[in-house]
Amino acid sequence: MREFSFEKLIVWEKSRQLAVEVYKITKDFPTEERFGLTSQIRRCSISVSSNIAEGSGRNSNKDKVRFTEIAFSSLMELLNQLIITQDLQLIDKDTYFELRLQIEEIGRMLNALRKTQLNS
Repeated sequence: MREFSFEKLIVWEKSRQLAVEVYKITKDFPTEERFGLTSQIRRCSISVSSNIAEGSGRNSNKDKVRFTEIAFSSLMELLNQLIITQDLQLIDKDTYFELRLQIEEIGRMLNALRKTQLNS
């Protein structure tokens, strides 16, 4: 089976793992949040790895950079929603800090990927 270029990126793998973790955490959220915060958090967590993958299929570096920027924006959206989730006590502080550390690492990696794309 062929391995696509995005599958070789550590940042894609880490963002994929983050999305899986977010899904596991949000499965215990209150049912009244199913179509609100739960859905929104899940969508933006998936958006990070999806935009990395989609950008890798683009031909121009300008397009690749744009999708990397969108992935970073989705990551920041996720962070904001996790802050609110922690404020609402839907996740505990330890879970929040663990997720935040992952987000910070992925953010640094996306910035590095963007710089590489700009200089190619």
